[in-house]
Amino acid sequence: MDSEALRKYSALHPKPAGLTLQYGTAGFRTKAEQLDHVVFRMGLLAILRSKAVTATIGVMVTASHNPEEDNGIKLVDPLGEMLHPSWEEYATQLANAEEQELQKVITEICQKAAVNLHKDASVFIGRDTRPSSEKLSQSVIDGIQVLGGQYHDYGLVTTPQLHYMVCCQNTQGQYGKATLEGYYEKLSKAFMELIKQSHCSGESQRHLKIDCANGIGALKLSEMKPYFPQEVLIHIYNDGTKEKLNHLCGADFVKIHQKPPGGLDMKPNERCCSFDGDADRIVYYYKDTAGHFHLIDGDKIATLISIFLKELLAKVKQNFKMAVVQTAYANGNSTRYLQETLKVPVHCVKTGVKHLHHKAQEFDVGVYFEANGHGTVLFSKAAETKIRQLVKEEKDDEKREAAKMLENMIDLINQTVGDAVSDMLVIEAVLALKGLTVQQWDALYADLPNRLLKVQVADRHVIDTTDAERRALTPPGLQEKIDALVKKYKLARAFVRPSGTEDVVRVYAEADTQENADALAHEVSLAVFHLAGGKGAPPQP
Repeated sequence: MDSEALRKYSALHPKPAGLTLQYGTAGFRTKAEQLDHVVFRMGLLAILRSKAVTATIGVMVTASHNPEEDNGIKLVDPLGEMLHPSWEEYATQLANAEEQELQKVITEICQKAAVNLHKDASVFIGRDTRPSSEKLSQSVIDGIQVLGGQYHDYGLVTTPQLHYMVCCQNTQGQYGKATLEGYYEKLSKAFMELIKQSHCSGESQRHLKIDCANGIGALKLSEMKPYFPQEVLIHIYNDGTKEKLNHLCGADFVKIHQKPPGGLDMKPNERCCSFDGDADRIVYYYKDTAGHFHLIDGDKIATLISIFLKELLAKVKQNFKMAVVQTAYANGNSTRYLQETLKVPVHCVKTGVKHLHHKAQEFDVGVYFEANGHGTVLFSKAAETKIRQLVKEEKDDEKREAAKMLENMIDLINQTVGDAVSDMLVIEAVLALKGLTVQQWDALYADLPNRLLKVQVADRHVIDTTDAERRALTPPGLQEKIDALVKKYKLARAFVRPSGTEDVVRVYAEADTQENADALAHEVSLAVFHLAGGKGAPPQP
C-alpha cells in the first residue's frame, strides 16, 4: 500500500469534523455534499473486498427514492447480492475514521478479513441521474486508483442493472453478457418468447403508462424500447427532462400517499405503474370508472406471480418446493389468500431486503416482495437445471411447454435483486398469458384497511422485537397492551418496530374498516408514547 498516495488523495477528500454515518441496508445515504470522503473511502473498500473474495465488486452511487439533494453509495457482492454483513461494519469503520487513522483502519481490515494486498482487484461502477452523482463516482475512482485496482465505469445505469453486470462478470457470462445490450437482449428475448403463447392480443391490453420518477428508469427504458415487440406500447412519463427526481412522483410517493403521481393523466381503467428513483421498486395502479384510485402493491404483485408459477410447476410435475416470503408489513388478506386459497406456504421475516432474499434461497422457487414493490423470484440451481433439461428432453407436449415457460421466466427475472424493468415485463407477460385486466388482478382479494404511523421517542433502542418483528419483547408491558387493544377489533393485527435510521418507532395496524384501523393505530401509538419514552406532544388522533 502506497502510504504517500493514500495521504495525498485522502487530503483531497477530507472528512467533515464530527460527522458519523452508518452503513445500513441501503448503504450510506445523506446530503450529497457530505459524501465525498465516504465515496472515496468506499472506492478503497471495494478494492479490499475484491482482493478478499477474488472477484469483481460493484459500487453504485444512488440514493434511490430519497430527494434529489441527497445521495448515497452501496457495494454489490460477487453474485449481485448485497454486501456481506461483516463488511458493512468495515464500511462504517472506514467511513468514520479520522484522516490520520485511515491507513491503520485499512491495515486492521486486511488482518481481520485476511486480505492479500498483492492480489488483483476489479470494480464495476454505476450511478443514477442526480446532479451530484458524476462527481461522486469520480471520487470512487480516486479511491480505487490509490490501491491500484482495475475498474469499469458503466456511467448511468439503474441499480439492478449494475447488480446484473456484477453477477454476469463473476459467473463468467453464465448469467448473461455484462453489457447493457446483453441485459436488454436477454430480457426482451425471454419476454417475447413468453407472450408468443398468449392468445388475447387485444389492442388495449398492451398499453401501459409508466411514471419513471424523473430518474434513471426513463433513460434506460427509452434505450430498451427498440428491443420490444410492436404490440407492447409503453408510454413514459416523468422522464426527468422537466421536473426534479422523486418530487411528487415515483413508486414511494404513490405507495405512501395512495394517489397517482403528478405529471401523469389517468383515464378510467388504464394500466399504470411507477418506478422509484433508481428503478428497483415498482407498484401498479388504476382509476375505476367512479374515479376511485386503486393501488396494486408488492403483495399483489407477489400473488399474481405466484399464481402463474404455481400453475406451471403443477404442469411439469416435479417435486419443486415453492414459497412466498413476506415481512410483517404484508397485508393480512394477501397472506390469507396465499395460504388458504392458493395453498402456497408463506414465511415472515424481519424487514429488509437481505432477510427476504436470504429466506427465499431456501426453496426451489422463492418469491419475495416487500409491500413497497421491491422484490423478485429466486430459483435454486437444482430447479433451474432440471427445468432447462425438461425443455430439451421432455416428450410430453404439455410438460415441455410448461417447462419452456418456466425457462423464459427464469431468464426474464433479475434474480440478483428487485428490478422494476424486469418485474414490469414479468407482470405484463403474466397478465397477457392469463388474459387478465388490471381490475381482475386487483379483485383477487381486497386489502384489509391499514394505517402506518410514526412515534418520536428519545431512544428507539428501548424497543426490542421477536417473531420477525411481530411482537415486542421490551419495554415491559407494551406487548400485553397491544394484545388487549387488538382484541377490541375484528380481523385486527398490530405491531411496532424501531426505525433502522432515526429515533422513531413505526406502528402498523390493520382491521375490518379504515375507521377501526385508524383507531387501533392511534391507541397503539399512545401506548408506545407512554411506555417507550415518547418525545414531544402525545400522538393526536
